[in-house]
Amino acid sequence: MSEPSTYSVLVEVRLRPGIADPQGATIERALPALGFEGVRSVRSGKAFRLEVDAPSADDAARRAGELAHRLLANPVIEESTVTVLA
Repeated sequence: MSEPSTYSVLVEVRLRPGIADPQGATIERALPALGFEGVRSVRSGKAFRLEVDAPSADDAARRAGELAHRLLANPVIEESTVTVLA
């Protein structure tokens, strides 16, 4: 097994398709008054940046995915995406 390295990981959490997003809808309604025409389908979410010590980037992504599923996201109404940053 190789020596652990530290990986920067981005976890993005957003509501699943079909789940109402009142925050996104409020933002979308406000955009024209702020001069942003032609923007639609606004969905809100959360982003978490982590430093993960792991033997590989794949292992860091797996661990961050488990963390997202168990703590950062409500798997009933939210989904998450994990990206190991370069």
